[in-house]
Amino acid sequence: MSLNWKEINLVLSELELPGMQIQKALQSAYDVMALRLYGRGKTHLLLISLSPGACRLHETFRGFPKTDKPLRFAEFLNSRIVNGWIEEAVQLGDNRIIRLLVRQGENHYRLYIRLWSNAANVVVTAPDGAVLDAMKRLPKRGEVSGGRYAPEEEFGSGPVPECPAGMDAAGADSGTYREKKRVYEVREFETPGTFNEKLDAWYTEHGGGLSLEKLREQVKKKFDGSIARLSASLEKLRVKEADYAASERLKEYGDIILANLGVIKSGDTWLEAENFYREGIIRIRLPPLKNPSAMAEYYYEEYRKAKNGLEDIQAEIEEGARSLKRLEEEYAKLLAETNPLHLNRLMQGKGQKSGASPQTLNADRRRPGLSFRTGGRPGGDWLIIVGRDAAENDALLRRHVKGNDLWLHARDFPGSYVFIKQKPGKSVPLDILLDAGNLALFYSKGRNNGEGDLFYTQVKYLRRAKNGPKGLVIPTQEKNIHVKIEDARLKELEDCRIGKQER
Repeated sequence: MSLNWKEINLVLSELELPGMQIQKALQSAYDVMALRLYGRGKTHLLLISLSPGACRLHETFRGFPKTDKPLRFAEFLNSRIVNGWIEEAVQLGDNRIIRLLVRQGENHYRLYIRLWSNAANVVVTAPDGAVLDAMKRLPKRGEVSGGRYAPEEEFGSGPVPECPAGMDAAGADSGTYREKKRVYEVREFETPGTFNEKLDAWYTEHGGGLSLEKLREQVKKKFDGSIARLSASLEKLRVKEADYAASERLKEYGDIILANLGVIKSGDTWLEAENFYREGIIRIRLPPLKNPSAMAEYYYEEYRKAKNGLEDIQAEIEEGARSLKRLEEEYAKLLAETNPLHLNRLMQGKGQKSGASPQTLNADRRRPGLSFRTGGRPGGDWLIIVGRDAAENDALLRRHVKGNDLWLHARDFPGSYVFIKQKPGKSVPLDILLDAGNLALFYSKGRNNGEGDLFYTQVKYLRRAKNGPKGLVIPTQEKNIHVKIEDARLKELEDCRIGKQER
């Protein structure tokens, strides 16, 4: 429930904002901000929430989350009103619009806080109503730079008295009395303290989308499904592991067939012979091949495949178990958070580099090889991944890239596989292709040549080389591109490398 007009007046009367200095503007999300104020000998934190169903303004006594990179509106406020003084704080009539008059040096600003659940906003104007900026830019309302916002012209500058008892509100002068359409009262809360303290405690638990209850439901919805899917995948891998673990039996079959070449006749589908690995007689199905030697080789080949597959499956199980542990730890950490503002920021991932969430950034750092995010460079924000050796190339192919991702590799030199992660509905820009091409050539034996040809194709057009070494693939439907190594481009990419400081 959002604040009603009577509650807003009570909040303002307790705060006594006029005379306070604005020290800093903070913004943790698109619709949540705070002003750090100093007055009456101490610091105060004025919370402003535009969250639907929980629009409010009150002092908060809980920590406000810091962002790695300030959001747009907070930066604007810090450039204009920091070190300014609040000269007036009043609600316009009973319309849930608060006006703060701020003086900063010789400059004067009006800060309007509109607490309407379906159209909440914070708008900063010059004294003449010219809009300087808004927390939510709404062009249709004129609430963008260059627009005009002067709610006093519609609602007046102060409270409108209620219609006196015994007078028909419908017949009263609309400019003199406020019609009694709905009666609002200040809510009663069981918690002790000032009204601001009571609001802060109540909204922590019940503040709509910003309440701990709702946020924890979001956490559970997000993590329960992910944990269940990952656990199911691990179970399937363990079933495969058990199947592959029987690979030694295949080698034994080949040995027994070779020891009994003389008794196998053309057309036989089964061999019954002494099991010299274990006591007794064993019955082995014979593959439909021309000669017994080929039948034995068939089982040896199946043994090699199973042995290699077992190593891969075990590596996938190990990585999956680590991922599950990290997911469960993150889940527990989020559920243990008691500050809804901190929890909201963790869920939204605001202020992270390139707009990526903390979960995405952690996944980037755990991925094998090198990862580059190109946000802020020509071509836009793309993820480029480099495998530095056969093991990393193989791991990336198996677990970290998909069919529509782009693969690049130096044409005549051994070296790294480079992948460009596909973005739905987007074609890879030439500049990003050149970025990836430079990385592919730089991390190959052709680096010293300064230039070279590269293959590139989508991952779905790669096939593994039969009996080839780990990570070896054969491309189809490939295209060619000639690339010259550009030192300036590589330097810019190095600045975009994820986890640069940690490595």
